[in-house]
Amino acid sequence: RITIPLKDNMIPDDRAFRGCANLNSVDLVEGVLLHEVITALQLEEWTNDMNVEINSINQILPTAPAGSSYAWDFGLKAEEIRRWIRSVLAKL
Repeated sequence: RITIPLKDNMIPDDRAFRGCANLNSVDLVEGVLLHEVITALQLEEWTNDMNVEINSINQILPTAPAGSSYAWDFGLKAEEIRRWIRSVLAKL
């Protein structure tokens, strides 16, 4: 588990989580506040979509390859986290 801010380009290197097979979930630094703000807007469908999107990384990471010791095999965890961050930011 890691905790990161919801900021694009936070993880610029594909090798950041190479070999981290146990990296299965991400928490956001501003997670509680973000959920409160989303809920406070009282847009039920959008709120539900955002909550699903925010939590989706924890469904994706357990099956994302972690990479190996081969020079070319960086795995996909860093890429999946970057894609997720951009997706959440785009919906805000």
